[in-house]
Amino acid sequence: MKSLIPLISAILLLAALLAGCNSHKEEAQSLQPQIDSLRLLLNKAYKPGMGELMSNIQLHHSKLWFAGENQSWQLAEYNESLIRSAFNKIQLYHGNQPEAKAAFMIFPAMDSLSKAIAEKNKGAFERSYTLMTLTCNNCHMVTSHPFNVITIPKTPPVTDQDFKTAMEQKITNK
Repeated sequence: MKSLIPLISAILLLAALLAGCNSHKEEAQSLQPQIDSLRLLLNKAYKPGMGELMSNIQLHHSKLWFAGENQSWQLAEYNESLIRSAFNKIQLYHGNQPEAKAAFMIFPAMDSLSKAIAEKNKGAFERSYTLMTLTCNNCHMVTSHPFNVITIPKTPPVTDQDFKTAMEQKITNK
């Protein structure tokens, strides 16, 4: 009888394990429609197109120039961060496209620009901005978009934003 107790215990344990496995299988099967529905929603979710993201970059590229030229360093830092964010979204949403793979070339120029902004160095800003602009054009060449030529802007992209620093605004308003 004593020799049967371990055998019976083992059989009961095995039965409990099998019952547990079946309940997990049934649970997973009952969740499958929800999983499929969420996958469908995710696939239909809005993802900005490459053109939208590039237009966003172009706007902030221009704003960045005027912020730096006016030594409005907080505004320059903000626009630089928005450009960087758009490039990160390109990687996220379009990472398999050749344009997204080539876009990594912008980050050394962006790092140089960030440093110039942090140092509040207008000369370094202008050089880094020029390098970033040239890098944009090189990327356009590499990705067969040579018709997209980016330049240093001559006029502000919007007329309803003042690119001067807050201190300069106080002086000119007096």
